[in-house]
Order: sequence, then structure tokens, then C-alpha cells
Amino acid sequence: MNDRPILRMPDRRLRSVAAPVGEVTDEIRALADEMLRVMYAAPGRGLAGPQIGEMRRIFVMDCGWKEGAPDPCVMIDPEIVWASPETASCSEGCLSLPGITVAVTRPAAVTLRFTGLDGARHEDAFTGFAAVCVQHERDHLDGILCIDRLDAQTRAAMADVLRRIEGP
Repeated sequence: MNDRPILRMPDRRLRSVAAPVGEVTDEIRALADEMLRVMYAAPGRGLAGPQIGEMRRIFVMDCGWKEGAPDPCVMIDPEIVWASPETASCSEGCLSLPGITVAVTRPAAVTLRFTGLDGARHEDAFTGFAAVCVQHERDHLDGILCIDRLDAQTRAAMADVLRRIEGP
């Protein structure tokens, strides 16, 4: 089986809002398996449906596998239901923006409500790098990239790079 390639900027699908998944079916379970294979092969820590041209609200992540502690997660129709007022800045890369790393400031902790592969709704709290990853992947479902979260000064300093990757 050939897995789908990861889309890169300036592919317009990366700027589109994904549709809800709804019911968890065998097709969705197979999609989640494919997404995990693509993410690990990349090698990344998260991957959202739109990054492989699947315009549905699903993402996968595994924050610890590179340190030898695999813990894959599949999150379907996720919504952030709480975000801490405290923020943290973290260096973020993106499989759709190869070679680009940017410092992004986000809430330091979030609570996410999502559907799991079991079809049930879940609610989990995330802090540290996991909070960054959840927010980064959740953004992809709304057509938002980490470069969109840059402050004006950083954006101005990176203007040439951003023009090159964002296209005409």
C-alpha cells in the first residue's frame, strides 16, 4: 500500500477548513493508521488530515516516540474547550514547511474534547510539549499554519522566507 505524500506550502488545501468526521467507521480507522505511518516515516510528532489532502477534522500525534516512549493518539473532531491564560514559547517545525522552524507563543495548557477511535467523546488536559502539539495540529484543521502565529516583528524579519514558501 502506498501512503499519501505530505502536502507542502503553497498547496491551497493547507489553507482550507476541514469538514467534521462524524461517525468513526472502518474507513476512519484505516485513515488513522495511514496517518500514523506517514507521521512516523516523516519523521514527525503530529500530522493532520489536511496535510495529506484528507479534508476531515482528524489528527494524530505521538510526542514521546523519538525519546523511546511511543504513545500514539488519534483525535477526531477535536475542539479546545479551555486554554490557560499563561503562555509559553516553543520552537515549532511543520512537516508541510520543511526546513522552517519558528518560535510560537501559545497557551501553556489546554483541554481538548475529541472523539477517539472507540467512537466515544473524550476530554483530556495537555501541558508542555503535548499542549503545543495539540494546538499546532488542531490549527491545521482550520487552515492555520505555525507561521500564521508569528508576531509582526518576527514576520517582518522572515518576509523573504515567507514569500518563498507562501507563493504568489
